[in-house]
Formats: sequence, C-alpha cells, structure tokens
Amino acid sequence: MADARRARPAPRVSSERPTGRSTATIYATSSQPAKVMAVPAPTPREDIYRAYWAFASERQHIFESRLDRQPPPWTNDPILAEYRFCNTFRAADRVSQHLIQHAAYGDPTADIDDLFLRIVLHRLFCRPATWELLETELGPIDARSFAPDAYDAVLETALRNGQRLYTGAFILCANRAYGFERKHRNHLALLAAMLADGVPQRIADAGSLEAVYRELHKWPLIGPFMAYQLAIDLNYSSIVEFSENDFVVPGPGADRGLAKVFASLNRMTPSEAIQWLVEQQDSVAGTLGITPPTLFGRSLHAIDCQNLLCEVDKYCRAAFPALASNRSRIKQRHTPNPTSYQLFFPPSWEINETIPDAWRHHVSDPAYL
Repeated sequence: MADARRARPAPRVSSERPTGRSTATIYATSSQPAKVMAVPAPTPREDIYRAYWAFASERQHIFESRLDRQPPPWTNDPILAEYRFCNTFRAADRVSQHLIQHAAYGDPTADIDDLFLRIVLHRLFCRPATWELLETELGPIDARSFAPDAYDAVLETALRNGQRLYTGAFILCANRAYGFERKHRNHLALLAAMLADGVPQRIADAGSLEAVYRELHKWPLIGPFMAYQLAIDLNYSSIVEFSENDFVVPGPGADRGLAKVFASLNRMTPSEAIQWLVEQQDSVAGTLGITPPTLFGRSLHAIDCQNLLCEVDKYCRAAFPALASNRSRIKQRHTPNPTSYQLFFPPSWEINETIPDAWRHHVSDPAYL
C-alpha cells in the first residue's frame, strides 16, 4: 500500500430527523426521487402485529433496567425472561457498541483506509475477543501495517488453543474464494484485496447508503445480508453518514418475521414493508396503546425494524407456535452477562449528551464530541 495516507474525514453532523410519511404509497431512496406507487398498505395479523410493537417496547425496557442496575426480574414476559434476544436498537447491542467504540472511534488518528479495515474486520469476525486478541498481539489495527500472514499466524495459534474466532450470530459465506482452506484466511485476503483496489475511497465517495451496499456486495464472501450489515457499520463512522431510513435489505430472519407479522404484503416488497413499519411508530400509541421505544430520544430506523422482525420471528416460535416456518424453536436461553458496558453512539446522532453519565462511554478526542 502506498505511504501517502488518505485524510481522515471530518466528523459530520446529520440534520436528518425521521418524519414518518403518512401514506404507504410514497417511496424514495437516496438514489432515486420520491415516486407514487399504487400499492396498498400490508395486511397485518392483528395479534402478531401487536406482539411486534409490544416486543420492541418491552425489550427496550429490559435494556434500560439492566443499564440502571435494577435487580431481576426485568420483565413479566416469560418468553423474554427465558430466552436470549437482541436489543431493540441494533447500535445498542454489545457487539455493535464494541465496534463503534473500538473500531470506528477507538483511534482518533485513523484515516479512511484504517477505518474501513477496522470496521469490516470487526464485523466479519463479529467477536470482540478476536479483535482484542489481534490488537494485543499485533498492536493497533491500521491499513499501513496490515499483514495478512501475521494476522493469520495469530489466529491459527488461537484455533490450535481451542479459541473461537467467529460469532455464531451470522452464517458467513465460507467458500475458498481466495484459495485458502481456512475461512479466516480467505477473509484476510478479501480485506487486502479491497484495500489494494481502493474500496475505502469509493465508499467515502458514495452518494447513498445503497451505493455503499452495492460496492460491498460486488466482492466475494459478502452476500446481500452481510453487505447491508457492513454498510450500516461503516455508516456509524465518519467515512459516510446517511439516514438509516434511506435503504434496507431484509435478512432471512426478517423475511420470516414479515411472513408472521403480515397476512399479506399486498404487492409491497419486503423492503417497502419494513419502511412501512418505520412509519407506523408514530401511530401505535394511539392505535395499540403501546408507547414505541426510543434510544435516548432517537426513534426506530429501518435497520432496527429489520432486526426486530428477526427477533419477533424467534419470539413467535414460543408465543405463536402455530405460525410454522423453517425454524421451530429458540436456540439460545438467556444467561445474564455480568460484565457491564457503557454506551457511545455516532456523534452525528446527537444523543450522547442525553445518556445518563453512569451509562455513557466518555471519549477524550474533541472530534468525537
């Protein structure tokens, strides 16, 4: 890689605020103007639709109760008490917080290439322990010093010692795209190829969240769902900053959730149906008597509603077992993690100062304030 380093982008402050469109017939993406489509709203299953919003509200209540160090039980819902579910807001989950705090905002000197490498590497493994192992053994992760062979040596040693490298949260493409037997070695080769090809700068120059997604989806080992997750992760950083409502790609779990929440999408695409859910949060208090959750004043965005569909699909396996799908049980039971963690969100969201001091991860670099 050339020694000339691309400048770290200046932090940007978003003026975006969710507005909540009043009709399901108007759609827009960041790359296309709004257009009117003669598509009726989807038809919810009333009990499952109510469960979707009740789950979103109660799961956020559990999250806040735990942050406040209240003693259990944190809920009267036996399913939420027994099984493990992700947080209502994706960015508040433990692994996403680790990525935001350590990969996206852990090095104030990081340039575009560094941020790209740090964020994509973190999400591909999606396991904080792997990140910490690499930094402990090799020092700060940056593009200039990135050496796949050195990373491979550390990871191979960890494997021989019985350590897991990857999370079980994502099913990753594991073919030998770069000719290596080990999955991690192919991922390291992928990262090297993307850096050499100038992908970080093309991401920084992208005109929309969809354009970021499409750049990532071109590459081997990155399927549609992972490309979207990576686009959201990069959007946490100062490389790009688009509204999370601009573009959404449902994963397999969200598709199953949509099939349960709605009796029919009525010619809406799955992505449009998720955007429709985003719009409904302003009305569910009046129609269902459920107060929609917020993250220190930030409303649900498309990525959150997408994730909630996946979690509600799991919830329905216990609450509504008659709604059969290709998954019939919830795999993971809830085991309290005794390790507390503090919160920090992208500065452009302008919510860090609203987080109670005891819950907030403090940063010293004024660029992040």
